Amino acid sequence: MIIPKFNFTTPERYWDDAREGDSCTSPTYEVTGARIDAYAELTGDYTPVHVDEAYANASHFGCRVAHGLMGLSVADGLKTQCEYRFLPGMSLGWTWDFLLPIKIGDVLQVRFTVGSMRASKSKPGWGIVVLPSELFNQHGQVVQKGEHRLMIPRRPGTY
Repeated sequence: MIIPKFNFTTPERYWDDAREGDSCTSPTYEVTGARIDAYAELTGDYTPVHVDEAYANASHFGCRVAHGLMGLSVADGLKTQCEYRFLPGMSLGWTWDFLLPIKIGDVLQVRFTVGSMRASKSKPGWGIVVLPSELFNQHGQVVQKGEHRLMIPRRPGTY
């Protein structure tokens, strides 16, 4: 596997470094047939609308579309490529809605905002942040949206 090199200009953030309202937009990700096929192989989901050109063309979508969870996976991956990123923490869960199909040729980006924040009640030294997020295509259409709840380390000595 070739791991891309990212040249970030900002350091990873502790929970204490975040402010409600902070936001960031990710780099882009192009959806290709090969990427959809790779996701199908990874997950074992070979639903024909994702992998069978003839079937998908005859469907109400009129073409192959990406798996809904592929969109969520891409959104999470793009988030890690943003300049605004946290020290590694723990994902507490996602609430996520699929609004529009993601098609081959779509160029996606994720935009997230720091929503609510609170210190963890059960784990001193950690804070919880909620990141409302939108995955949108090259036309500015929001194809998926929701929020990610994360537990992030606090800056040592601040709690």
